[in-house]
Amino acid sequence: MNILKSFLYASALPVLLVAIWWATSSTSTNFFVPKPAPLVSTFVETWVGERIFSDVLPSIGRLLAGVLMAILFGVLAGLVIGSVHWLRELTEPILEFFRAIPPPVLVPVLILLLGINDSMKVTVIFSGCIWPVLLNTIEGVRAVDSVLTDSARTYGITGRARFRYLVLPSAGPQIMAGIRQCLSLGLILMVISEMFASSSGLGFTIVQFQRSFAVPEMWSGIVLLGLIGVVMSLIFQWAERRVLRWYHGLREVENAA
Repeated sequence: MNILKSFLYASALPVLLVAIWWATSSTSTNFFVPKPAPLVSTFVETWVGERIFSDVLPSIGRLLAGVLMAILFGVLAGLVIGSVHWLRELTEPILEFFRAIPPPVLVPVLILLLGINDSMKVTVIFSGCIWPVLLNTIEGVRAVDSVLTDSARTYGITGRARFRYLVLPSAGPQIMAGIRQCLSLGLILMVISEMFASSSGLGFTIVQFQRSFAVPEMWSGIVLLGLIGVVMSLIFQWAERRVLRWYHGLREVENAA
């Protein structure tokens, strides 16, 4: 019953928006606003076939590579920097400097340094996705309860055990919040990296459709990006519920009280 209720809540707004779109576009002759039924047909014709292997899967592969690298490096570096006070004070100005640089600005520089290849595109994704993970991890480590820290020190819980049983659980909610931001940024940067000097990928293909006035095909690519974002969000929510099972259980108990 709860699963059915959650499904109805999740699907109600999309169904309503599609119904409004269908009603408002049924009598429209605007070439730039496709109707739902032809768009579905165009979507299947455009993306169900060879383009899955030539454009979609390579784009998803680059996205996953950049995001996973950002999560791994961001969490590890954030744990170290957040745990060492002098290191945090030393690195804060330089981290704020690089965080303020928009990743798309680095694309021409990375093209010169790395060339036009997959490494450049993955680096663009990595360069933007790492900051929310890194900074959220640092803040999460800094916010560990001082009473729990003193208790762990008193009981001789140090080194790897301290990180595993105290730091990671305490900083977990903020780390996951950073990863959530990282996923949405990664999808945006994936498209941007493929718009510059590229010959394949979703971003490249959508731009080619736009330049050739293939409007229904362009919209179908945008819909595909939205579907990828939804799938990523669902996978993240599934993983978050399991990683932070204790946290959500505590919230449910507090709300019930």
